Amino acid sequence: MTFTTQELLDGPGLGTLSIAAILSESATRHRDRPALQFRGQTTTYGQLWDETRAYAGALRARGVGPGDRVALIIPNVPDFCRAYYAVLSLGAIVVPIHLLFKAEEIEYVLRDSGARLAIVAAPQLAEAIPAAGRAGVPLLSVLLPLGAETPIPISRLEVEAAQATPIERYESVNPLAAATILYTSGTTGHPKGAVGSHLAMIEQVSAELLDCTDMQSSDVVFGGLPFFHAFGQTSVLNTVFRRGASIVLLPKFDPAEALQLMVDTGTTIFTAVPTMYIGLLAAAAASDARPPLRYAVSGGSALPVAVLERFQEAFDAVVQEGYGLTETSPVATVNELSNPRPGTIGKPIWGVDVEIVRPDVEDHVEFLPHGELGEIVVRGHNLMKGYLGNPEATDAAMVDGWFHTGDLGHKDDEGVVTIVDRKKDMIVRNGYNVYPSEVEDVLMRHASIANAAVFGVADDVHGQEVHAAVILRPGASADCAEIVAFSKEHLAAYKYPRVVHVVEALPIGASGKVLKRELVTSFSAPAAV
Repeated sequence: MTFTTQELLDGPGLGTLSIAAILSESATRHRDRPALQFRGQTTTYGQLWDETRAYAGALRARGVGPGDRVALIIPNVPDFCRAYYAVLSLGAIVVPIHLLFKAEEIEYVLRDSGARLAIVAAPQLAEAIPAAGRAGVPLLSVLLPLGAETPIPISRLEVEAAQATPIERYESVNPLAAATILYTSGTTGHPKGAVGSHLAMIEQVSAELLDCTDMQSSDVVFGGLPFFHAFGQTSVLNTVFRRGASIVLLPKFDPAEALQLMVDTGTTIFTAVPTMYIGLLAAAAASDARPPLRYAVSGGSALPVAVLERFQEAFDAVVQEGYGLTETSPVATVNELSNPRPGTIGKPIWGVDVEIVRPDVEDHVEFLPHGELGEIVVRGHNLMKGYLGNPEATDAAMVDGWFHTGDLGHKDDEGVVTIVDRKKDMIVRNGYNVYPSEVEDVLMRHASIANAAVFGVADDVHGQEVHAAVILRPGASADCAEIVAFSKEHLAAYKYPRVVHVVEALPIGASGKVLKRELVTSFSAPAAV
């Protein structure tokens, strides 16, 4: 192989790097150490890699190879891990699909990603079968009981893997080659496929282990964050396996079940989104059982300080809050575990720059001084390669080499970043900006409120009116007028919610975030306090 001088200087080079190495190397170094715990069964690193090689052999026999896209619709069970690393070990690209997607949404992702094959868990087949049929994508199943009837014949990956010749080693790929296509849950239109590289995701893991966490190989990590999402996939699955620690899998988050599982397995690290923290606190109020947590990690959306404080008191564990997006693989900033700053998202991780720019300037980057509020922008090794088949969206998000997050925040002289809210979630009442997260922080300090979401509803008089949907704690009572009066005591006149809705539940997306657009739709009709 020969290169011109320019090709040597500008080309991809000869180096290789694969996410599959994370599991392969740990299987060599920690063969007998537990990798997964699921429903009372333990899978060692050696067993998991052997099973993964067999799955890869079955996929190879079907013609899957470098660059092919393979969709996964699998919950947090061992089969996700086997299929995920099997696809990557062939040099193919993983396309994880949200478990809550309906047939039309699944069909869109299959078509948009150019998926060659979809591996689907039995519970998701009802939506996946018609979607794959219309998209012309063949299906393989996992977890489908023998003898189970399906509308069409579907082969079982477990059976094909048992008959296949396992691969000997994972394929070499360029470090900048695509590894995943993760679809972002946009507020309007179709989701966009963010293409992640092997380099970005592995550097993310390295930065987390070297500078951000205190994870040890003896740790037992809660595995309830969905692996189809960037947070669970990188900060739990890949990071834990790189360290050689153990994951306790929970396919669907239930607070009481999660608490008992963590107690039974001796879980030492809890990594979750804020809605899980709120649920676990509710479960802890009904039980004295506590796992031996060393610390906890929060991300996905802002964790109200009141919830953070209650969690630390209830579980005697420091909460480390971070921030990121699918497009940043996902972590961009994180609090120091030894010196966390509650209410902030910490400092940029190693090799990543985070700055604040004028939010009303779109064609170039105009940096703001420390302390001023603006849009958070990011650059570094963690950025995606771009949005698949959507150069316009990529160009709109990347300006002067910086990724525009759409989040508003400020940065202090020590480099600590505080996120205020999403630009699109900001409420403008009588010309004044209202940031929902600030109002939510106040509401979460009310003794009767378990969870709260603040959103703006169009109003002929004020432009937008501030609404709040709240869930009360078990056994608690509070009327809407009382909640309005409480918030009025702690917030400026233009900020406090004039309309409060007491609800049984909030609409939660597949990644654990509150879907405020659904609240806006539900409560856009005139309502009285």
